[in-house]
Amino acid sequence: MRKIKLLALILISLAMVLWFNLRFSTPSIPTIAASPAKTIRYFDRTLPQGIAHIVLIPVNSKFLVTPALSQKVATVEEFAQKHQAVAILNAGFFDPVNQKTTSYVVRQGKLIADPKQNERLVNNPNLKSYLGQIFNRTEFRRYLCGQTSRYSIAQHNQSPPAGCQLVDAIGAGPRLLPELTLEKEGFVDNANKRDALGSNQPNARTAVGITPDGSVILVMVAQKPSAPANGISLPALADLMKTLGADRAMNLDGGSSSSLYYNGKTFYGKVDLEGNSIKRPVKSVLLVQKR
Repeated sequence: MRKIKLLALILISLAMVLWFNLRFSTPSIPTIAASPAKTIRYFDRTLPQGIAHIVLIPVNSKFLVTPALSQKVATVEEFAQKHQAVAILNAGFFDPVNQKTTSYVVRQGKLIADPKQNERLVNNPNLKSYLGQIFNRTEFRRYLCGQTSRYSIAQHNQSPPAGCQLVDAIGAGPRLLPELTLEKEGFVDNANKRDALGSNQPNARTAVGITPDGSVILVMVAQKPSAPANGISLPALADLMKTLGADRAMNLDGGSSSSLYYNGKTFYGKVDLEGNSIKRPVKSVLLVQKR
C-alpha cells in the first residue's frame, strides 16, 4: 500500500512539473537569416542597337549620389581619382569650345555652375528665343528633409517641398518619365524644325532615374562597336528606364560625352567609324560615394 501511495505521489509531482513548464515556458522563435546589406550593383543589358550599362543604388544604402564639377573638362576616371568615387556618370551639358557649363550645378547648397554666365550661350542669336526654357530645364536633385536625404527630379524654377531644403542639383534634360518633355524644355521646336538632340535618332545616351521606393538608377547606353551609327533614341530611352523600374527619369548629356565609371572600369558610349571608343572629357558628373 505504501508503494502505491509513493508511486502516486511521484506521478502527481511529474504531472505538476510538466504542467508548470507548459504553462510558463517561452515559446521558441524561429531563426530568420539576416537580409544582406543593401549595396550598389552594376549590370548590363544588350539592346537591339546598343548595350546598356546600369548602376543601381538602393534606397537607404551606404552610398550617396551627388554632383561634381571640374574647373576644366576631365574624364570620368579623373573625377573618380579626385573624389574617390565608386561610380561616376557624365551629367550636365557644356560648351566644348569654351568649356563652360550650359547646365546648373548646385553642391552643398551653393550654386557652382550657372549657364547664365556662359556668354556663348546667352549671346547666341539662334538660341535667344529658347533661353527661358533652357534656364528652366530638368534637374536631378537631392533634398535634405529633416535628417533624411531624398532624391527628386524637378525643373530648375521649382521650389523644394515643404520641410525640405535643396542640397545638390545638376541640370540637363529633357525629363524622360513620367513624360518626355522635349518641346517644353526647348530641345525640340517642330514649327522651326529644331531637334537639338536628334531625339528620334539612335545615339549613345545617358540617363538617371528614381524608383518608387527612392532608389537611384544610373544608365549609359553605348553604341555597339560593330555598328557605330546605332545606340538608342530618347523615346526608347524613356521606355528602358521604365522597364528598369524608374517612375521618374531624365536625360543627361549624351553622344560623345556618354561615359560611366564603375569600380575601376570605364565604359564609353560613342564609337568612331572603326569601332573605337571616343573618350571625351566632360564638365560635370554624378558621383556615387560612400556616406
